Amino acid sequence: MKIYNTLTGKKEEFIPLSDGKVNMYACGITVSGDAHIGHAYQALIYDIIRKYLEKRGYKVTYARNYTDVDDKIIARSHETGIPALEYSEMMIEKIDELMRRFQVDDPDIWLKASENIGNIIDFVSKLIEGGHAYPTERGDVYFAVESFKGYGKLSGRKLEDAYESVRIENEENKRNPLDFALWKSAKEGEIFWASPWGKGRPGWHIECSAMNRQAFGDQIDIHGGGRDLIFPHHENEIAQSEALTGKQFAKYWIHNGLIKVNGQKMSKSLGNSLLLADLLDAFSPEAVKYALLQTNYRGDINVTDNLFKDAEKHMYGFYKTLAEVGDSGLTADYSGSGTIDEEFNRAMDDDFNTAKALADLFGIFKSIKAKLKAGDGTAVGDAEQVVKTYGLLGLFKSNPKEFISEYEAKNKQDVPDKVLELVAERAAAKQNRDWGRADAIRDEIAKLGYAVKDTKDGAVVEKL
Repeated sequence: MKIYNTLTGKKEEFIPLSDGKVNMYACGITVSGDAHIGHAYQALIYDIIRKYLEKRGYKVTYARNYTDVDDKIIARSHETGIPALEYSEMMIEKIDELMRRFQVDDPDIWLKASENIGNIIDFVSKLIEGGHAYPTERGDVYFAVESFKGYGKLSGRKLEDAYESVRIENEENKRNPLDFALWKSAKEGEIFWASPWGKGRPGWHIECSAMNRQAFGDQIDIHGGGRDLIFPHHENEIAQSEALTGKQFAKYWIHNGLIKVNGQKMSKSLGNSLLLADLLDAFSPEAVKYALLQTNYRGDINVTDNLFKDAEKHMYGFYKTLAEVGDSGLTADYSGSGTIDEEFNRAMDDDFNTAKALADLFGIFKSIKAKLKAGDGTAVGDAEQVVKTYGLLGLFKSNPKEFISEYEAKNKQDVPDKVLELVAERAAAKQNRDWGRADAIRDEIAKLGYAVKDTKDGAVVEKL
């Protein structure tokens, strides 16, 4: 099995630090606002990676965090009048409920910055003792970037080239503009904790390093997150963690791509954020997953107007076939069905290539339909294997007839009288075996923006 490692810039054979065991951490959500599709996508990807590693026989311990102390959270606290940690807990409960609706499993370990303040203070203190950090007179503590010779190895940035890429805070208190905050002195009205440097709160980067160390010790196998976190967040995690321990922090760095909306980066400022709650109100969780997983996790996803609609239509088609299999009365024959799982594993072994795995579904279902028509019992075995194998991606979890019923109810349309008249005329032409006229009427219906399909239950009309 090969994984693309951002640290080396290439696919590498996956060899964990300890035989048969994998410790994995993925950066979670800063709970300053409602969960959007980007949050859901990241949670989905690392849930799938965890599950596939387990399928391959590894004992996985998977940790995610909630950033519940942050500048944005403090700002929201001031806006709402709700104390910062109460606001964070309220948002965490809301997000957890949404993720359950999305049918993504919890990690093995949930971590919160606010519950690790003691670990963070200890971490910062040791960095100061080692000459890698320094306190200021006002009570801030900064990491001394130049003290860590490997700075830039994840992002590929040279120290001198990084100045233009990092936001400068409190420059007058720093020895170097690139130095980043490990501990921030509290401003009036802000949440704070006591520390050797005065009242304050942790910086963003130190939170993940300290929580990782609390959960797993000095080293982990996999560290994941969005590609936008490579610099400076993950670069800074490496610097402070390896400066403290002298050991490689994470062996493999995995980064998922970002969400774009009609070609534009999704952002609150552009007003194009897609909230997860809104998506789940409009589409099934399986449709949303299918849409997102059609792109390899390292690539950006461009959300167009029809992305989720088309995905749900594909899932509807698959479920129609599964329902036909269930109604076929054929005796199950499992000879050859294992090939489906083998091909799935082959795709996933190549850097968790869900796009290839999903593309294979069309050929699989075409084969199942042909076998059904021939009265071949392997159609049943293949269908059952699809449900079992692709369940790892969160698909085919529904009852086929219930999914079909819900889809058809949601997509029920008022067909114009003219179209219905043509459908009836076409049926009469077919009854009279006037195939030429029937085909001509079908073309007329298409010109009006509709398609007519013949099923065992009669003609079905769909809007093109």
